[in-house]
Amino acid sequence: MNPNILYEKRDHVAFITLNRAEAKNAVDPEMHEELCRLWRVVRDDDDVDVAILSGAGGTFCAGADLRTYVPINYVDARPSRVRAIVEMGFGGLTRGLHHLPKPVIAAVDGWALAGGLELALACDLRIASERAMFGSFEARRGFHHGDGGITRLVNTCGVGVAMQLVLTAEPIDAPRALQCNLVNRVVPDDRLMDEALLMARQIRRNSQRAVRSAKETILEVIGKPLDDQLRIEGWNSYTCVDRDEAAALLRQFYDKSDAGRAGVNQTEL
Repeated sequence: MNPNILYEKRDHVAFITLNRAEAKNAVDPEMHEELCRLWRVVRDDDDVDVAILSGAGGTFCAGADLRTYVPINYVDARPSRVRAIVEMGFGGLTRGLHHLPKPVIAAVDGWALAGGLELALACDLRIASERAMFGSFEARRGFHHGDGGITRLVNTCGVGVAMQLVLTAEPIDAPRALQCNLVNRVVPDDRLMDEALLMARQIRRNSQRAVRSAKETILEVIGKPLDDQLRIEGWNSYTCVDRDEAAALLRQFYDKSDAGRAGVNQTEL
């Protein structure tokens, strides 16, 4: 275990916390390896349905540690190391383990900068505190995103926003990130983890077979021609169904006893 990465599991939710506050949670090589390991734990643990990624000390992540991560993985990297990084991506999640079938929520407090922005973008949903800031500063250092930052900015926010963030290397705040569709919600700083957990519980309320198939479908249809998108969606919608589960859930609907029934049954969600 690495003390700079905290892992906890409660009520089928995995909490992964970057815990290097004195360095703004910048990821060094050891943290990278531990993150890769933990995403595999989340993937393979049948008792986990949703994961929440956050940072300690008022910062989400300031990216890669420029003193340790960049030299070993870029400047002095051997071809075998370059291949390993390209296959796994930054922190494991940006490439390779982005096929994780379970939803991942980023709870972004303070800076999500450079590789930290790429980690946030690699999550499926993003909740930001009011003081959150998002930035792509790589162009100031002589390179640009290589772990999915540009691709996911284009897919999530559009070409214009990607151009602005990457070419100017100027940050945006939480309200602007919400306008750009970079985050799903902006909440008060002291409510960030509560709201992230609420979203996780809302996801867990549903059929996890349906949730995981829906996530796979959304990611798979990106960039495809319309006919291919419709075919993928239609096929996945039928093949994800567990007949017994669907029958039980439909009975609850017919009986008007399903949790969260709109306008009828009160639930804590």
